[in-house]
Amino acid sequence: METLEADLVVIGAGVIGLAVARAAAMKGRDVIIAEAEEAIAVHTSSRNSEVIHAGLYYPTGSLKARFCVAGRRQLYAYLDTHGVAYKNCGKLVVAHADEADGLSDILKRAQANGVEDLKLISGKAARDIEPALSPEITAAIRSPVSGIFDSHGYFLALRGELEDHGGMIAFATPIDRGAVTASGVELVTGGDTPVRITARSVVNAAGHNAVALARRIDGPHLQDGLPTPRFVKGSYFAIQGRTPFSRLIYPMPGRASLGLHLTVDLSGRGKLGPDAEWLPEEAAPPFDYRVDPARAEHFYASARRYWPGLPDGALAPDYAGVRPKIVGPGEPSGDFRIGTVDTRLVNLIGIESPGLTSSLALADHVAELLD
Repeated sequence: METLEADLVVIGAGVIGLAVARAAAMKGRDVIIAEAEEAIAVHTSSRNSEVIHAGLYYPTGSLKARFCVAGRRQLYAYLDTHGVAYKNCGKLVVAHADEADGLSDILKRAQANGVEDLKLISGKAARDIEPALSPEITAAIRSPVSGIFDSHGYFLALRGELEDHGGMIAFATPIDRGAVTASGVELVTGGDTPVRITARSVVNAAGHNAVALARRIDGPHLQDGLPTPRFVKGSYFAIQGRTPFSRLIYPMPGRASLGLHLTVDLSGRGKLGPDAEWLPEEAAPPFDYRVDPARAEHFYASARRYWPGLPDGALAPDYAGVRPKIVGPGEPSGDFRIGTVDTRLVNLIGIESPGLTSSLALADHVAELLD
């Protein structure tokens, strides 16, 4: 078996892997991304709402709150300087009368997280700016710093900067196993011609496969225990015809997701989703990303709580994504989990929403850990 030496190997070319590799390369590391697929950002990174999150929902002091708020500020600046399209459209989190206490809790938490310019408004004030909202909406949080963006343009910009700083991506290169050694990490790739890579540092940014991969790398991190991976499928339905909203419209969040929300993308196309479908405990990649048309009934019922004018027949199955979870049904949403074996191995586990918004801040943090 051929043996190669490397400075830093990042496993996974999703948005987190790309951002980490870019940040490390810009600090002078010699970086290789090992990606099992034939392209970048094939799974979780490209199967989401493309929303720039403000940082409203996450427990104060959590990694999600910290990196979302910092990452959102960095992301807007990055999109500006790199010519990636975005729209700072703002968001309304809307509530019915029986949800008012929960809305106040979100506002207090968001302010404690450092989210700027939030305002609690009445249902009437919400309908003044979004007339299609239900008369049953009694209050809303207005978040002007939320937005949408061209995530694929962002991925390409990250890849370009990585390559400009000498980094490279090895596609069709799955990692079969590995071991932490005294001087780094030894990895063995899969495929027709396996290769042994001796790396000074490794970052596991394998997304859906992060826990399984961490278990296949022998080392001190196994003594601390690893969480049980769980997966939640989220489907989206496209809205046919004109969508009468200019802002993101979010209902009150659930435990598994931020609620079945409405977005209008940069092309003006409206969509609803994602919902939250817990996959069986034994579920593992690869996933079935097809959208079941029968789920439309739930989408109509949920959306009409805040948009009663949603016409019959307006929804068409669009696409789906799968969120990697480290908690089970009914449990509070878990935090990002970052595990390290000094500067040799970093395991990034449970990186779900708001991972896209958080990516630059999270990447800077990992690059510091590697130092």
